[in-house]
Amino acid sequence: MREKKEACSITPKYGVSKEIKADPKGTAVLKMHQGNTPPGIRWQVMISLFSWLCHSVSAQIHYSIVEEMRKGSVVGDLVKDLGMSVKDITARKIRIVSDVSEKYFSINLESGDLFITERIDRETLCGAADDCVLTFDAVAENPLNVFNVKIEIQDINDNPPRFLYETIRLEISESASPGAKFVLQKAEDLDIGINTLKSYRLSSNEHFVLGEKISSDGSIFPELVLEKSLDRETQNYYELILSAVDGGKHVQTGSLLIKIAIMDINDNTPKFTQELYKISIKENIPLNSTVLRVRATDEDEGVNGQFTYSFSTLANNILRMFTINHKSGDITTKGHLDYEMKKHYEISVQAMDGGGLAAQAKVLVEILDENDNVPEISLTSLSSPIPEDTSPGTLVALIAVRDKDSGENGEVQCQIIGDIPFQLVSSGNNFYKIVTKDSLDREKMTSYNITIQASDKGSPPMSSVKVIYLDLADVNDNAPVFEKQTYIVFVAENNLPGASIFHIQAKDIDSEDNAKLTYFVASNDKDPISLYISINPVTGVIYAQKSYDYEQHREFNIQVIAKDNGSPSLNSSTTLKMYVVDQNDNPPVILYPPTDSDGPVFEMVPWSSEQGSLVSKVVAVDADSGHNAWLSYFLQASEPSLFTIDQHTGEIKTSNVFHDGDSLKHKVVVIVKDNGRPPLSASVTLNLVIGDNFQQIIPEMNKQPSKLDSQSNLQMYLVIALALISFLFVLTVIVAVISKCRESKSLPSFGPVNTHLYHTVDPRFLSQFNNGTLQLPYTYNVFPTLDSTEKEFAFLETQQTVPVVPVDRLIDADDSGIGHENVRDPIPEDSHILQVCSNYAI
Repeated sequence: MREKKEACSITPKYGVSKEIKADPKGTAVLKMHQGNTPPGIRWQVMISLFSWLCHSVSAQIHYSIVEEMRKGSVVGDLVKDLGMSVKDITARKIRIVSDVSEKYFSINLESGDLFITERIDRETLCGAADDCVLTFDAVAENPLNVFNVKIEIQDINDNPPRFLYETIRLEISESASPGAKFVLQKAEDLDIGINTLKSYRLSSNEHFVLGEKISSDGSIFPELVLEKSLDRETQNYYELILSAVDGGKHVQTGSLLIKIAIMDINDNTPKFTQELYKISIKENIPLNSTVLRVRATDEDEGVNGQFTYSFSTLANNILRMFTINHKSGDITTKGHLDYEMKKHYEISVQAMDGGGLAAQAKVLVEILDENDNVPEISLTSLSSPIPEDTSPGTLVALIAVRDKDSGENGEVQCQIIGDIPFQLVSSGNNFYKIVTKDSLDREKMTSYNITIQASDKGSPPMSSVKVIYLDLADVNDNAPVFEKQTYIVFVAENNLPGASIFHIQAKDIDSEDNAKLTYFVASNDKDPISLYISINPVTGVIYAQKSYDYEQHREFNIQVIAKDNGSPSLNSSTTLKMYVVDQNDNPPVILYPPTDSDGPVFEMVPWSSEQGSLVSKVVAVDADSGHNAWLSYFLQASEPSLFTIDQHTGEIKTSNVFHDGDSLKHKVVVIVKDNGRPPLSASVTLNLVIGDNFQQIIPEMNKQPSKLDSQSNLQMYLVIALALISFLFVLTVIVAVISKCRESKSLPSFGPVNTHLYHTVDPRFLSQFNNGTLQLPYTYNVFPTLDSTEKEFAFLETQQTVPVVPVDRLIDADDSGIGHENVRDPIPEDSHILQVCSNYAI
């Protein structure tokens, strides 16, 4: 059991105080004090305590030590303090019973000392409490005693003041006014009492001082007081040291690094590096090309120093062509730049910071020209068509040449391509006149393509071409032209009236009305050609007005005139020689012997005529011409005759000599045929009497009573015949002379050959035949054609040869009535047929 005693104190050892005192429960407490109590006194206390403990069942021992003592340090002689000896430690099994204290303390079983087994940190065990006591129970057995031991831990200045963070960051606006306070964190000192925190100190600076703030719970917090205004642009950062000082004997301090960032306010306007930017770029620069980077500066920072670039303009022409990067300030192209559209751009650029302040700058963009435009040729004036008789130097067109480029790129030179009768004349201000330089002829060139080339002086040069179409207006400067000066046409006689016989046509190289031709035939009162032919004034087709008779009109010389419709009109003429082609429409006409006499005609043939002697001659003519007038003579005899006839000349000759048995009277029938198809013929009968004198032939003649009755009239007939023949001969000579004179003037037209009828010749006037030849003076002229290839004969005098009529030269043969049957075959090369054209005289 524990008894209540008054407390007493002893100090068993130096530096440790022990207090033993009775608590309200009667527990003895030993309190040890560290100090310098004299040893004598301590022993007295211990003796007194020991005597008291001898009478206690339980007691309390109190030790007082300082923290942070080394391991193994002796707190006190616990065994002795408990009134026991060292031997009791084992015997009584003295031990420490505690959940905490046994960690820090232990009993030395050899000495009985209580020593420290673990470092004791008062701040760890007790924190900031004023009292820090460790307790445990010391238990001893035999008899059982429990002793409560309290060990008070005394604080030492082993902890400096400490701040929660070694470094703190403050952001103070530069707009803070002097006197502004900024509470700092307070320092902590784990020590207590005098060893705890006593004061703060601030490093020297010109803007801040240290102040204190006492909270409602009495805590003291240091304050940072602004003493002088801040300017971030002058100094934007400060570092201050706040020191915390404790009150220990050996003063310890703790420090805090205060990093002060001066927070910017938007008190500075952005500024561009240049107020005016000037750049030059070429036109046609690729899209999205960066042409300029604008830069702005701002002494502010953060959002106040971050810029947003933009165009401060609403002009569509700028916004279409350029764009700006809002962050970098790069200006790039977004449209095709064209010098010819716009040469300069003035762009207002704005830089705005995060605080809403903005700066303005101008960007002058000059567009440099490139030779990217071809010259443009425009027709300002054109006179088309122009008359072909326009004189050289006449203005026909005015052109304007423009090049949108500038400088040499816009200087243009023009020229006309090709060799044409036009030239360019500069008229200033990029105008050119197109004038004629030579005479024009629409008939050679109806229109011109004037090709104009315009080239600039760029590098490389560019050029363009324009073609101007110019027509020439016709002037009636060309007369109608016939293909030939003389046309020859052959028309068969006996044609149908109204038939087309020829188509004559002229050409006029003029155009329109100047080329419209009207045809007509020139005529005069002496030779009214209009009675024979007519012409269509539009088509030039010539028609026969009547049926032609070769024997009356063999040739027509027609002058055809073609007149154009120009003003004044021009005309030309040609000659149409129309030859009437003979047809076999006239039978031969026998001139001798006459066929119209009343009685028979007798011709005496001398008995002594030799073989081949000319007896008589049949003379015939044919009014036709050419083949149709070629006559052939034949004798019509059923038995051999004493006479023969020349087929070509009609001469009758003896075929044999006469014999006594031969008949003295012979009737000879002569047939004359022409060469037409079908041939026409005529016949005559000759009475030939063989005898040497009239007395011999009279008996034969008397056998014809009708002839003898007319003998009395024979002499009269003979006289008339001789006179008529003589007259005709003289007339023929005169006509021949006149025809020769007129031949040099014009080609005569042949009329029908006059047929002379001869009367019967009285045999009494016949002379004696001496040599067996024809004694009668037959006189005739034969005129062969000049061209040996033509089987024709001229009449009376040499005339123009009329060739064989070719079928293809006849116009509208079916209409004109001229058929192929009317075309005669040419005369064989061995033909000797002659056409007798002169008179036949006895």
